[in-house]
Amino acid sequence: AHMTDLYDHLANDMIEVQTRLAFQEDTINQLNDVVTRQQSQLDRLAQAVAFLKRQLQELPSGEGPGEEPPPPHY
Repeated sequence: AHMTDLYDHLANDMIEVQTRLAFQEDTINQLNDVVTRQQSQLDRLAQAVAFLKRQLQELPSGEGPGEEPPPPHY
């Protein structure tokens, strides 16, 4: 009876370990999806920033943001 109890205990432990492993693998896959999606968003944002930077550099001098004359006063 003692060996049967030991076997049952080890089998239950093995099932618990396998269950935890399955949940961890699922979590890793979900996190990988998030990281992949965020990297894609970062790449698009970096492209947009580079584009806007080029646009600003192509503006003639004196026409950058914050350099327009104040509106006339009434």
